[in-house]
Amino acid sequence: MIEHRRIELRPGLVFDVSVAGARDAPLVLLLHGFAVSRHLYDAQLPALAAAGLLAAAPDQRGYSPDARPDPADVANYDIELLTGDALALVSALGHADRRFHLVGHDWGGSLAWDIAFRLPARLASLTMLSRPHPAAFAKALKEDPDQAHRSRHHQAFQDAGAAARLLAKDAEWVRLRHAANGVPPAATEKHLGVLGTPAAMEAALAWYRARGKVYREVGPVRVPTLFVWGDADDTLGRMAAEGTARFVEAPYRFEVLPGGGHYAPDQMPERVSALLLDHIRQHPA
Repeated sequence: MIEHRRIELRPGLVFDVSVAGARDAPLVLLLHGFAVSRHLYDAQLPALAAAGLLAAAPDQRGYSPDARPDPADVANYDIELLTGDALALVSALGHADRRFHLVGHDWGGSLAWDIAFRLPARLASLTMLSRPHPAAFAKALKEDPDQAHRSRHHQAFQDAGAAARLLAKDAEWVRLRHAANGVPPAATEKHLGVLGTPAAMEAALAWYRARGKVYREVGPVRVPTLFVWGDADDTLGRMAAEGTARFVEAPYRFEVLPGGGHYAPDQMPERVSALLLDHIRQHPA
């Protein structure tokens, strides 16, 4: 059973978090990406809890209404603060002195790569969904015209009117994007319940605006890693996905989901849960 908790890290920074499992069990922290929410993992949390784990998925900074510093000041969404949120949530969940399992999708995957590179001793395992290693991604952007085309939205989201366009006509852009990637309509409604307001969308876009065109350097990762990629992902091509193996200096598994889109936990929940559980069992905390 999933419990909705509000976790305060400090005044003005209160996160909505979905939690399942015993509080003293090994922790799995699951970080969502753009155009979704903590509900991306609604199928995985009960499966993890049933396997004897504590699973927690937050609405991240800007997505949680009470953890939404002014997005007009993009410094509020610097990656150092975003990774700091994730680590502070681990501590708030009672695992400050214990290794944990980390799962990241899309932007949440960017944070997860960063944490794994800088703090490998904190992690028992790393699972990536639709987010290649940053160095592999940067290489593909330079060498693969297809990847540059797939990532064109990064520049479009810098525009001041982007949030209004994404939410126009009852969030038509989000609905069409989700449908093209196999997200069930009921899941889309859950995500729009979090993201479907101008304030929330502006904050979500601040993640892109804070980064701009500069990628924070992330070197080889030395944490056991599972990378799950759907070959129908509209934002991530094969070159970046396959190139990620070069940047993991630990046990590594690359799993391709035929027909899988960008939001595999919503589209193929049972398969993603099975892969995640198998990886975690192989690398216990």
